Amino acid sequence: MVELQRFPLDELKTLAMDLFVANGFEAEKAQAMTDVLLEADLIGHSTHGLALLPRYLDAGRRGEMLRAGNYEVCSDRGACLVWNGRRLPGTWLVSRGLDVLLPRARQFGQATLLIAESHHIGALAAYLRRATEQGLILLISCSTASVSVVAPFGGRQRLFTPNPLAAGFPTRQNPIMLDISASITTLNRAQQLAAAGERYPHPWLLTVEGIPTDDPTALAEGGSLLPIGGIDHGHKGYNLALLTEALTQGLSGVGRADHPGGTCTQVMLQAWDPEAFAGLDALTRQTDWLVNACRTNPPRPGVSAVRVPGDRAESHRKQCIEDGVPLSVSTIERLHREIEHIGLTMPSIFSSN
Repeated sequence: MVELQRFPLDELKTLAMDLFVANGFEAEKAQAMTDVLLEADLIGHSTHGLALLPRYLDAGRRGEMLRAGNYEVCSDRGACLVWNGRRLPGTWLVSRGLDVLLPRARQFGQATLLIAESHHIGALAAYLRRATEQGLILLISCSTASVSVVAPFGGRQRLFTPNPLAAGFPTRQNPIMLDISASITTLNRAQQLAAAGERYPHPWLLTVEGIPTDDPTALAEGGSLLPIGGIDHGHKGYNLALLTEALTQGLSGVGRADHPGGTCTQVMLQAWDPEAFAGLDALTRQTDWLVNACRTNPPRPGVSAVRVPGDRAESHRKQCIEDGVPLSVSTIERLHREIEHIGLTMPSIFSSN
């Protein structure tokens, strides 16, 4: 069991901002990275929360992630936009993209933004509330053309990234928030298990020879992650991976055919205004019915209750705001090293834990 310690949200925001700015990131970029990383921690995506902060700082110091500057507008046809992100912080690019996209969705009924050559964008689910709180639907998907960890169904050589997809739908209460990927598991999770000397509960990877395995160290030895559906029905995840890469890379104009290096992520953002269709009331009448039907569905043996995507995130968020944000000991240690590296004063919240 990973040991966790809780810290006040506002003080963690101040610390993250200080670290980003002290490492040369423009204030606007630092704010976006801080907000998105901490929102990930709030909704329970701890692998994509402050745990990523040292990685982002290192990428900035090495020049892999640009710390200042602006994106390039490649195309703007009102409801359809394409940007080149120039390897700027992905969290800032997506946040800025929503600033532009959501009003366009109001104007045109729906709008789509493609961002080529973004750096890492963090947890996709961390952006969804911005749209659902305005009564809009938002879909986000991305792929990283410079990374390969997932084999196509029937193959054994790495080709895709997990290619996540997230979507938020308004209801009259808490929004539905989906967050899935085309692979059964993720690179981060495999690395965590390998470091802890643990194994997966099922064979969710392939060895370099193409043999199913539950050993996460197979990935470091040239193996690959299996797509959703695994050995039997992996064509489902394979199809999702193909769709995601065709949309994000094909429509942005940058992808695997260009053999990019570093972290080269392509992002698709799509937003819909229900009022341009049957209306928000019509949407929420349907989504409320669906949510209630799911939650009241009799649970199978061993399951306490049927949850709706987003339920756990909402509960986790409320607890974090009330009781503090949980951080693992390893994340705290890495933050300590960054504080000492830049010469900042150690925050009192750490000295008391």
